[in-house]
Amino acid sequence: MNPPTTSREPGRAPARDPRGLPKAHLHLHLTGAMRPATLTELAAGHGLTVPPPLPATAGTWADFQDRYDAARQAIRTAEDVARVVTEAADDDAADGCGWLEIQVDPTSYAPVFGGYRAALEAVLAGARAATIPTGVIVASSWTRSPDHAVTLARLAAEYADDGVVGFGLSNDERHATVAEFTPAFRIARDAGLVATPHSGFYTGADHVRACVEHLGAGRIGHGTAAATDPPTLELLAERRVTLEVCPTSYPPFGVHELATIPLATLLGAQVPVAIGTDDPLLFGTGLASQYLICRDLLGLTDQQLAVLAAHGIRGSAAPPEVRAALLASVDEWLAQAGTELTV
Repeated sequence: MNPPTTSREPGRAPARDPRGLPKAHLHLHLTGAMRPATLTELAAGHGLTVPPPLPATAGTWADFQDRYDAARQAIRTAEDVARVVTEAADDDAADGCGWLEIQVDPTSYAPVFGGYRAALEAVLAGARAATIPTGVIVASSWTRSPDHAVTLARLAAEYADDGVVGFGLSNDERHATVAEFTPAFRIARDAGLVATPHSGFYTGADHVRACVEHLGAGRIGHGTAAATDPPTLELLAERRVTLEVCPTSYPPFGVHELATIPLATLLGAQVPVAIGTDDPLLFGTGLASQYLICRDLLGLTDQQLAVLAAHGIRGSAAPPEVRAALLASVDEWLAQAGTELTV
């Protein structure tokens, strides 16, 4: 992953290093959080082949899923899990992150770990050992049944006081009916967990809206399709539903080119937006560099970057004292440049 730079056009004020901006990271999957060197080492230790890089453009979901599944096979022990989680936290801390939420579908790891519970407990142990405060989001998959989602929601609720902070649905959202997952999300919300399904990646604004209305989503993974529909934007703004936008996730699938990600539309509609990385192992970009893309390719100012950081902090499941400290640090970062935060 290339480190962020601070280049600017001639005649403009020098840009500030985005690593200095305090942040929360809300959208990161366990396998996709692996360092490439760690994948190579773990794969060699388990006699596995490292998957090839993801195509830069015109890829399919199957291209991504095949590589993700192959990388996941390298995580085979509790020690492997702890290493992935703690290294991800170290990388995010170096990028200015003070709160991390890492997402896992225990189904994918259960065959190796001996069940959903053992897989989840390995992730929670890694989170407790992390260098920055780290919560865990349990996710089912849009491609599995609503009953399976209920099973995982119950598991997530059981660990709501032991490090699990949210419940989501990942994978390709085109393969299910949103309303059928209402029971699972009711269990999660009743346990005080953040509801954060993936939506609006391949699907349209109507899918994003359905996730809010049927699932009670407080956050949406991706959700950029909402930018095409003013009533959906109004709903997201009114209910303060945070969109977890991960810039480098979209070009490989033809969803957006980097320069066409509708951040300006979302922010202009007063929709909270948090910047994430999704799967830096496959997309090759860390958290601070995602902010760099927002600045240098999408034209956001330092003040707007601070707004994104504040949205992520406010939309997080971090304890109140952690949120307050991070928001105060965002104010300090802006004050150093003589600017005030306006959200």
